[in-house]
Amino acid sequence: MPTISTFFGIAIRMFFSDHPPPHFHAIYQHYRAVIAIESGAIIGGSLPAAVHRLVRDWAARHRAELMDNWQRARARRALQRVPGADVE
Repeated sequence: MPTISTFFGIAIRMFFSDHPPPHFHAIYQHYRAVIAIESGAIIGGSLPAAVHRLVRDWAARHRAELMDNWQRARARRALQRVPGADVE
């Protein structure tokens, strides 16, 4: 499962043979969650609320890149790195 981004101790990963809907995996300490690309909602697992907000906001800013990586993964093509979160 390639890591496509890291920020604030959070790793963002995608599987090559994952199932719809389009999503990514967020790992933070001992927490793991599956996040829908379209909405940023947790569709499996859990994250602390503050971490989920960071991931959801990051995903909203990088939705096009995440969808491109989703399509790449489905076609078994190399995934692209996505910039981490900026401190605002």
